[in-house]
Amino acid sequence: MEEQVQQHRYFLQMAYNGAPYHGWQLQPNAVTVQEVLQHAVSTLTRENTEVVGAGRTDTGVHASFFVAHFNLTNPLENTDRFARKLNAFLSDDIHIATVFPVSTDMHARFSATSRTYRYYVSEQKEPFRKGFVLKINQDLDVELMNQAAQLLLQTNDFTSFSKLHTDVNNNLCKVTSARWSREGTLLIFEITANRFLRNIVRAIVGTLIDVGKGKLSVDGFWNTIQSKNRCEAGTSVFGGALFLTDIQYPEPVNSMLMR
Repeated sequence: MEEQVQQHRYFLQMAYNGAPYHGWQLQPNAVTVQEVLQHAVSTLTRENTEVVGAGRTDTGVHASFFVAHFNLTNPLENTDRFARKLNAFLSDDIHIATVFPVSTDMHARFSATSRTYRYYVSEQKEPFRKGFVLKINQDLDVELMNQAAQLLLQTNDFTSFSKLHTDVNNNLCKVTSARWSREGTLLIFEITANRFLRNIVRAIVGTLIDVGKGKLSVDGFWNTIQSKNRCEAGTSVFGGALFLTDIQYPEPVNSMLMR
C-alpha cells in the first residue's frame, strides 16, 4: 500500500491591482492573478502546487485584502522570508502581506464566513484616482440610495443581479450590511455578505445609482429584487472602481491576518 504524503497548508494574504489582469481565476489565453501567483509559488518552492483563492474577482476588479491557500510536501523553513521572496518575484501589481501555516481543514474559500466589497463613486473629476473611481455627472440622492440598499438585507435571492449563464448552483446570498457613505469627495458603497455571485456588486451599484438619479423609486428597487429577472436591474457599472476589502474567517486564523 502506497504511503500517503503529508501535506502542509499555508494561507497567503495579499493585495492586487486588478487592472492588468482578466480576473483572479485561471483562463485560457488570458493573464490572471491566480496564474501569476501560482507560477511564483511553484517556482520558488520547486513544487507544482495549486493556489486556491477566497473568491473569483472579475476582470479589472481589485483586492486590497485577499486570501489564498496552497499545499506543500516540504514545509517552508521561514514564512516571512518566503513572503519577501514572493514580493521580489512578483510585479508591483501584487503585494504579499503575510504567509502562515494553517491546518489542512482550513480552506481559503469555503472556510470564509463573510466578504466585504467597496465601490467608489465621485460626483466630480478625480485626477489622482482616475481608473479607480466611477465619475457620475450629477448629484445623487444618497438618502434614497441607502433606503433601497437596506432592502438587500430582506432577501436572500439575488437572481435579479446575477450574471446570466454562469456555473453556480443557486443565486442565494445572505447580505448582512449594505450602505452608502461619504468620505471627502468620494461616495462609497460598502456591502458584506456570506458569498457573492459573479458581477452581483456591480449590478447592485448600477441599480442603486438609478435610484439616486431618480430613474427608479425605492419601491421599484424592491420590485426589481422580487422580479428575479436580470433584465429588470440596472446596468453593471465599471469594474475598476470595485475593491474586495475584507474577508472574515474563524479563529485563530482571523487574528493571524493583517488588518
